Amino acid sequence: MSARDEDPAIAARRANWRNATKMVHAGRATSEWSGLVNPPIERGSTILHAATADLFSGRAGPTYGRSGHKAQRALESALAEIEGGAGTQVTSSGLSAVTLAILSVVEAGDDILVTDSVYGPTRRFCERFLPRLGVHARFYDPLIGAGIAAFFQPDTRLVVMESPGSLTFEMQDCPAIAAAARAHGAISLLDNTWSAGIYFRPFDHGIDLSVQAATKYQVGHADALMGAVISGSAVLDSRVKEAARLLGISVGPEDVYLCLRGLRTMGVRLKAHEAGARIVAEFLAGRPEVLRVLYPAWPGDPGHEIWKRDFTGATGLLGFEMELTPAPALDAFYRAMRLFGHGFSWGGYESLAIPADGEMARSCGSWRGMGPLVRLHVGLEDPDDLVADLEAAFTARAAEVGGHGTGS
Repeated sequence: MSARDEDPAIAARRANWRNATKMVHAGRATSEWSGLVNPPIERGSTILHAATADLFSGRAGPTYGRSGHKAQRALESALAEIEGGAGTQVTSSGLSAVTLAILSVVEAGDDILVTDSVYGPTRRFCERFLPRLGVHARFYDPLIGAGIAAFFQPDTRLVVMESPGSLTFEMQDCPAIAAAARAHGAISLLDNTWSAGIYFRPFDHGIDLSVQAATKYQVGHADALMGAVISGSAVLDSRVKEAARLLGISVGPEDVYLCLRGLRTMGVRLKAHEAGARIVAEFLAGRPEVLRVLYPAWPGDPGHEIWKRDFTGATGLLGFEMELTPAPALDAFYRAMRLFGHGFSWGGYESLAIPADGEMARSCGSWRGMGPLVRLHVGLEDPDDLVADLEAAFTARAAEVGGHGTGS
């Protein structure tokens, strides 16, 4: 932020900017880069200071490249402003952001509650790594809402949410869960990646920490990895930043640049992703092979009412469940696609389709699947072309099972 932005009148106007404006202007202080619109890539490990005392005081700014340069500070400032947080710590990936957020607030002997629909790598971290530190993770039904209050123990320190849930898209009652955590004296953490930090305002709903896999929509072009922990208070932001220093977490300057550049167009991209996803969801809802569409913005989704209450928009990630399909027919379904690529991640300009069943792990019995689960990311291609691609996939599936469109 420039000195001019600190003027009270200008700061007041800035506070009222809408999301589209924030995405273009947040984190930009052109005077710091000789008028350049985009902060340049800053490479460097060693940082020289005029006085040796400055190497230890921190008064003259970062003393080593791992702490990040001005462009990183610009990105962190922008992400905090967009999501309404007190501060941001960027990391090298979405997973590292989740693990940093957890490690910054737990200690040996703590108990944490984690939604059963959480991102698979987060689950594995909680199950396999945290026990080494003496931290115990318990999983809860993502649809529990305020009922989570009954699960708190005296040593429960943290509640981890993800809404919609990874792969199965359950909508959590995040305000109710956050309120229960606060009443107990626990911290609430939300993986808010699906909303891109735009369509759900976590701190307005009482949540303490928000995590973004900025690899997705902020970068937006499938060419860089980035994570972010946005804190709802200065105290938590200080804890997260201290943990990042102690753990040696750093990010590359090229990735910072790509994330900042992607941020500037995220607003228009998100609108296109949502528009395309709605058309695809409508198509899927009319297919006889589809048992249910998993997209909270779709009126038939079980979590639609919570989405309408808490969210202001939707993005391009959705899923659907097919009726039972023999393996050869399922292979034919995926092979017939030409526009939907088969690869992990999402949020880029390209459409993706993956079988989601193999990635799922549950311990609370909260998911009752009846057939193959498919996850789609609707990219920026023409939605009519994407629908035609899916039609070809369903046709290939039907041909493999004898032309009836049903499996056994």
